[in-house]
Amino acid sequence: MDEELFELSASMVTVKVTDEKTGKVYRRELPIDFYENANFLRLSGENLDGSVSQLVFYTARGLERMKDLTGKGPDHDRCGGHSH
Repeated sequence: MDEELFELSASMVTVKVTDEKTGKVYRRELPIDFYENANFLRLSGENLDGSVSQLVFYTARGLERMKDLTGKGPDHDRCGGHSH
């Protein structure tokens, strides 16, 4: 049975890098919290002073929703269910 995923999360991330000069592939496991849903991907970890640092990458859908939430979206009803 195929299960539909709505979000992914992990407390460890594996980074795979191919060196441009040698072509060698390197893998590193990093203690980074990973969270992804249809709107964004977030990476969280500690910086040098121990405080939390995050990188957030928005999807196209997430950017549109962010515009709507901040009042910068279109001035019309997209779904047709909120008109007077």
